Amino acid sequence: MRLPWPRPPWAPFLRASLLIGGVPSLALLLLMLLGYADPGPAALALLLVVTASTTLARIWLGTLAQLAADLRHAAEGAVPSLPRVPLLPSAALVAEAAARLARSLAEREALVERLRRADSAIVEALPDPLLVLGADRSPLRANAAARRFFGEAGDAADTAAFLRHPGIAGAVDRALAERAPQTAEAVLPVPVARDLSTHVIPLDPPLADGGRLLIVLADRTQARAAERMRADFVANASHELRTPLSSIIGFVETLRGPAAGDPEAGARFLGIIAEQAERMRRLIEDLLGLSRIEMTEHQAPGGEARLDELARAEAAAMAPILATRNASLALDLSPAIVTPADPGQLAQVLRNLLENAVRHGRERGQIGLSVAVLAAPRDGLAPGVLLRVTDDGPGIAREHIPRLTERFYRVDAGRSRAAGGTGLGLAIVKHIVSHHRGQLLIDSAPGEGTTFRVWLPGHAASSSPAAQPAVGPATLSG
Repeated sequence: MRLPWPRPPWAPFLRASLLIGGVPSLALLLLMLLGYADPGPAALALLLVVTASTTLARIWLGTLAQLAADLRHAAEGAVPSLPRVPLLPSAALVAEAAARLARSLAEREALVERLRRADSAIVEALPDPLLVLGADRSPLRANAAARRFFGEAGDAADTAAFLRHPGIAGAVDRALAERAPQTAEAVLPVPVARDLSTHVIPLDPPLADGGRLLIVLADRTQARAAERMRADFVANASHELRTPLSSIIGFVETLRGPAAGDPEAGARFLGIIAEQAERMRRLIEDLLGLSRIEMTEHQAPGGEARLDELARAEAAAMAPILATRNASLALDLSPAIVTPADPGQLAQVLRNLLENAVRHGRERGQIGLSVAVLAAPRDGLAPGVLLRVTDDGPGIAREHIPRLTERFYRVDAGRSRAAGGTGLGLAIVKHIVSHHRGQLLIDSAPGEGTTFRVWLPGHAASSSPAAQPAVGPATLSG
């Protein structure tokens, strides 16, 4: 194989010199050889032509080399300068035009880069999860919301599982085939149940990274749960009011008709009517109270309350209810101040929890009520005030505990109504505790009773001789 002969570095200069001065030099040589020109002047002229051609060749090649270097720099994003050799006006004009073009391209590239960064920042800041898929349906990009949604650690597996969902996969296929936006609804059961509304948008032309599909997710889990909760609330409230109202209407018709002249039946029916009317009154009062609490739940209360004194007063008021169940109430109260606090609302928390414990505790059982001050973190709770209400009832299965604070939710509906409950007591407790920036914790198991713990921000109350001493382990019996 014959290797190419390397070109010497002076070859371009020689060629340019011959191109510029070759013809005049050849003409002078011919005139000298044919005797038409005096050798002395002709030799001088030939020397001048050679000198001029080499000089022009050097200037021309230097200018072209500078232009080539400037254009290479322009291709790399730099702005070329004007030629350093101003003896060729045409080359200067070309260099100036190249500089203007390079500056324009650099400005446009900078603008495109700014727009690209702005678009990326907007997409990254969108609250809804967003995925970009390639032509092979593989995910290329995801914004911050999508990364949070699918999880930083297992996003690839979770995203693949999401894309394999029949509803989502069908929407992706239709979008690619019809080149039109598609929508799909999907419920993902794991790792937590999610109700999603998905929009699949084809990209034509595709993105620079090959993106062909844009998938926008809207998590409707909370909204649809709220819709179901509102629907359940209306249905449950209607049912709770319809039952006593139907009883009242039925017994009134009986008193007007068959029992009109029967004093004994009339007295018995009037007693039932009074019970049902009282049940409706309690239900309406609880509904109104819950509405008032919800309206101010976002505003922290402004006062303070002695929780041990409130607990002592509510325990004394529970004596008649304890007597009906032959139950006893054990007190263990430490002086404690809750701040900020609404004393009336905290008294309602105590009343509802104690009534709930009495209704669902054992006949002749024991209820526990304690107030303690947490000076240091304990059991995952920060320093503050801890209220505990315990009963020795049948306990609650684990699957019911998360729903106990829902309105009208009952583990045993028949027993709860028979005991006089409205189904709103624990919902009121939850909202009052949330209003006080506290925590409500429920511990229970079948056959082991139930413990309600309420953590509230506060501190120990200062003791003084005039102050009522704390109640240690004591018992109030019904």
